[in-house]
Amino acid sequence: MSLVANLHRQFEHLVRELAKFGSVGAIAFVITVAIGNGLHTGLGVGPLTSNGVATVIATTFSYLANRYWTFRHRDRTGLGREYILFFALNGVGLVITELFIGFSHYVLGLDGAVFYNIALVIGTGVATLFRFWSYKKWVFLPASAPQVAPASGLPEAPDAAEGPGATRAAAGPAPSPRLGHPLDAHAAEDYAEI
Repeated sequence: MSLVANLHRQFEHLVRELAKFGSVGAIAFVITVAIGNGLHTGLGVGPLTSNGVATVIATTFSYLANRYWTFRHRDRTGLGREYILFFALNGVGLVITELFIGFSHYVLGLDGAVFYNIALVIGTGVATLFRFWSYKKWVFLPASAPQVAPASGLPEAPDAAEGPGATRAAAGPAPSPRLGHPLDAHAAEDYAEI
């Protein structure tokens, strides 16, 4: 078997996930460019405001497409938690893109649609790398991810005192089960009572 075929088989899941993520990102980018250019060059709205409004609209589309298509095989930890984290991480991605647009427009003095779009493409490329990594790490958790705390919506840290032979005190609260995880039925077997 060839090296390429062997690598493809090993990384087939990641390649499929990247292809879906890229497709969603391409459509979201078209939404961002169309709305951003319409606001900036068509209506005379400032470059940062134009991109900000366009990004919020594209982000809503992107969340829905990624949740229900790209990462549908991953754990669902609550629509509210995912939505808030998704928008927060997209906010970081927006800041990355805005830095490129702002630098081009305000520092270098490059005005016009061509320079706006060049900065938009470069900034979006850098922000996309950040988004893919951060979505997989914090928003769309893998099936083996730690449980999510209901109060904070963040993954729970493992207790340092727990180990292979450790027991959990009966008086302490039991951890909240992950939503829809196939191993939830076996969670009670993970902890021995005193």
